Amino acid sequence: MIKIVEIPSNKKKLKEFVDFTYRLYENSPYFVPNFRDSDLNVLLKSKNPAFDYCEAKYFMAFKDGKAAGKIAAIINHKYIEKWGKKNGRFGFVDFIDDFEFTKKLFLAAEGWLKSKGMTGIQGPLGFTDLDPEGMLTRGFDEIGTLTTIYNYSYYPKYLEKLNYKKEVEWYEYKMKPPSKNIREIEKISNYSKKKLGLKVVDIKNKKHLLALAPRIFELINISYSHLYSTVELSEKQIDYYTKEYFSVLNPKYIRLIENNNEEIIAFGVGLPSVAKAMQESGGKLFPFGFIKLLKAFKSPKRVELILIAVHPDYQKKGVNAIILDELIKSCNQYNIEEFDLNPQLATNTDVISQWDYFDIVQNKNRVSYYKDLK
Repeated sequence: MIKIVEIPSNKKKLKEFVDFTYRLYENSPYFVPNFRDSDLNVLLKSKNPAFDYCEAKYFMAFKDGKAAGKIAAIINHKYIEKWGKKNGRFGFVDFIDDFEFTKKLFLAAEGWLKSKGMTGIQGPLGFTDLDPEGMLTRGFDEIGTLTTIYNYSYYPKYLEKLNYKKEVEWYEYKMKPPSKNIREIEKISNYSKKKLGLKVVDIKNKKHLLALAPRIFELINISYSHLYSTVELSEKQIDYYTKEYFSVLNPKYIRLIENNNEEIIAFGVGLPSVAKAMQESGGKLFPFGFIKLLKAFKSPKRVELILIAVHPDYQKKGVNAIILDELIKSCNQYNIEEFDLNPQLATNTDVISQWDYFDIVQNKNRVSYYKDLK
């Protein structure tokens, strides 16, 4: 028997919602857990400031009394106001390999969105563009990253059977840096710095990085504003993401570029790969998870490139060469052997082409789907 249950937005029930994912993938060698507290906090109205302009319903499905799936239905009112489309979202979704069951789970999310006047549904998406998004459609036998979604290969097949159509696609890459600095990049980098009056920010320590965080998010709001489904982050959200994530970032793997007015006009943010450590700890810091994480952070051979941006006024002026030059120097300095390049929109050819200097392999695809609810 299949039973669909609305999950109340309280910590105890949502913990069951979060834990289902970890049970579903407990035997997968490719799934990388997130921090479980972070997974929980993003769903709680009392914790996540996105609820200032979002609303959500959470559903779980039970098959013969046993949890077998979950889905969040989300309405982002700032998205509707900005883009002029009455699209709801589905996200934080997982389900067992059973189509009839999956159909009922999605019907619950679609039904609630239709009752709220939504005429379309898209996803998987979170509350904001900084939440993990996109369903994996290729690369199921590649280990995931901390900041992306992993899912089994039957997921996209079921979405297509449910009449969901591909709306946008992202590419992911793994790449090895050049063994030495590339003179051409270095030359363009130096020229751009001199001509545009730019310099690389000397980030002294984590305290200094935290102080710079609002300026970084200001650039994110500007440079990402035209991207798929994006809405600008509020001051409360910037404070939330700063506290949630910037405390774990290492300044060694971050490069900020500023102009003569001390405005940050470009950045590249890397995170030491903790995939193996997170798998071993199951997303739990205690009792021993933090020890594994500290070891992974100390001397990584692999780094995830999680965010890259250039201010629109400085694009196509050689600024990317500054970031690439700094990236290559960092690899040589800290003995980084490989990168995971997080999702890049398939249509963003300018960004993708800049990695041609690296030994690069496109190893994953992910998709956001759309379904008309009218």
